Amino acid sequence: MKNLNGKVVALTGAASGIGRCLAIQLAESGCHLALADVDSNGLQETIKLLLSANKVSSHIVDVANKEQVYAWADEVVAEHGHVDIVINNAGVASTSRLDEISYEDFNWVFNICFYGVLYGTKAFLPYLKERPEANVVNISSVNGFFPFPNNGPYNAAKHAVKALNQTFIQELRKTNVRITSVHPGGIKTNIVRNARFAKGGEDKADLAQEFDRVAGTSPEKAAKIIIGGIRKNRKRQLVGKDAVVIDLLVRLFPQGFADLVGLAFEKKEKKLKN
Repeated sequence: MKNLNGKVVALTGAASGIGRCLAIQLAESGCHLALADVDSNGLQETIKLLLSANKVSSHIVDVANKEQVYAWADEVVAEHGHVDIVINNAGVASTSRLDEISYEDFNWVFNICFYGVLYGTKAFLPYLKERPEANVVNISSVNGFFPFPNNGPYNAAKHAVKALNQTFIQELRKTNVRITSVHPGGIKTNIVRNARFAKGGEDKADLAQEFDRVAGTSPEKAAKIIIGGIRKNRKRQLVGKDAVVIDLLVRLFPQGFADLVGLAFEKKEKKLKN
C-alpha cells in the first residue's frame, strides 16, 4: 500500500511505546486513525501529540475480550465509513520460569498477545475485504522465532502469532488483504516496567534498567520501519539490527544458539543468588 494518505487505520496499544509512535507517524502520513487501548489517560496523551487535522477516534478496548474487539470493529466502520489497515500491536509480558508461573499470569499474556491479535484480525476481515486494497499488520517479535528464558508465555504467544500470520498469508493469498508479520528486537518501551514478575524473582527496576541498556531501537525508529513494511506490502518485517542478527543465528544454529543463551541465563541467575 504505497499511498497511505486518507487511509483509515485501526491501531491497538496506542497509548504508549510503538503504538504511540505509529499513531503520530501515520497521522503525519495523512491517515485517519481509530486508536484503541485500555489506558484512557495514555490514549488521550497520544491524541494530544497528533498535529494532523485528520479524523481521530479513541476507543477503550481490552483486546483479550472478544466481544469488545468485535464491537470496536463495528464502531470504527460506523465512525469512519470503512477501514483500510489494522495494526494489532498491544502486548504485555510476565517474567517467571515456566515451572513457577501461575496459569493466571500465563493466560494474561497469552490472551492479550495472541488472542488479541486473532480477534483483531478476524473482527476486521469482513470490512477489509470490501476495500480495493487492505493490510493487516500483526506484531510478533524476535521471540516469535527464538525463545528467551523466563519469558515463556510471551515466547509461546509470539510464536503462535507468527504461525497465525503465515496461515493468514496462505489463506488470503487470492484476496485484496495483505498480512505483514512484524518481528521487533529490543525496543526501548515500558513493556518490562509494566510486566508481571514472579515473587522472589529478579528485581523489576534492575531488569528494566538492563533492558533499556541492551534495547537498540527507539520506538520512533521501530514505527518508521513498520510503516515502511506496510508501504512495501512485506509479508515479514524484522525491526532492529538485533532482530536481523538473531534471525541469522537461528537459521545457522537452530538449537545450538538457544542452548547457548539458556546457559548464559543460568550463569547469570547463579551469580545473582551468590
